[in-house]
Amino acid sequence: MKNIPVVNDDAHSRLPELTWLIFESYADTTTVNRLDRCPLPNKEAIVEILHDLNEILFPGYRRRDRLTTSNVLYYVGNLIDKIFDSLSVQIARAFCGGGGVESCEPNQKIEYEKIGENVTLEFLRRIPSVRAALAKDAEAAIKGDPACKSIDEVIFCYPGFDAIVVYRIARTLWELGVPLIPRIMTEIAHSRTGVDIHPGAKIGEYFFIDHGTGVVVGETCEIGNWVKLYQGVTLGALSFPKDERGELVRDKKRHPTLEDNVVVYANATILGGDVVIGHDSTIGSSVWITKSIEPNSTVVIERPKLVVK
Repeated sequence: MKNIPVVNDDAHSRLPELTWLIFESYADTTTVNRLDRCPLPNKEAIVEILHDLNEILFPGYRRRDRLTTSNVLYYVGNLIDKIFDSLSVQIARAFCGGGGVESCEPNQKIEYEKIGENVTLEFLRRIPSVRAALAKDAEAAIKGDPACKSIDEVIFCYPGFDAIVVYRIARTLWELGVPLIPRIMTEIAHSRTGVDIHPGAKIGEYFFIDHGTGVVVGETCEIGNWVKLYQGVTLGALSFPKDERGELVRDKKRHPTLEDNVVVYANATILGGDVVIGHDSTIGSSVWITKSIEPNSTVVIERPKLVVK
């Protein structure tokens, strides 16, 4: 191996020197430090919260089987207690550390803890609505894919559905104004499924992503009911406008709108906040769209000429 010095003495004796070298770099590169400040949410804790929420959303499908109507109340009650304790702490951290607060006085810490508890209670109150939405998404998978034989198959086997589950959870927290945690959740799903759905996107009922890998749904997308996306679809921004100081303009619609009953086939790219794909339209594979499409349209690339040698 090149450029690696040969160490003749005990290698461990060099470790204090290297530790000090790394420590000194903390003073030189402060933008990627989180020292002497309010703690941020813990990613591992959020992963565990998502596992527990899946147990509640789909009882009998995940880690604990043999659940019945006679014991599920006890089981879910224990999970709710666990989720409340953990999620309220993470939400408090998100509002404090994620909200840019440098450090908390004791009375401020209590205030953020109360915020975390109240937001968590409201989130848990909305779980039945999340379950109802996911039941419709699972139905869309069955009706949208002839290879799908049952709800069981959707829940166990469809990465697109997994990503939608996390999106529905994260979107609920987003609507409650929780910073950072919704993005952490959807990026956990992104790394696991290859589907990148921003929690800021507004997605209607009966949403289905077939195959899933490579799908991107941007923050300001608006998607209607009974929309189906295939792998590799990008619903993205055409450009990033800047203000007079050269800073990116945020909180502006940058991503397209898909009305009801739209199907977008593999590797299609639709860009721009002013772009509207009209209802009951079909967008073919590998197209590039930067302008609105009228309802009841079919958009395809002109058939290429094949050369066979």
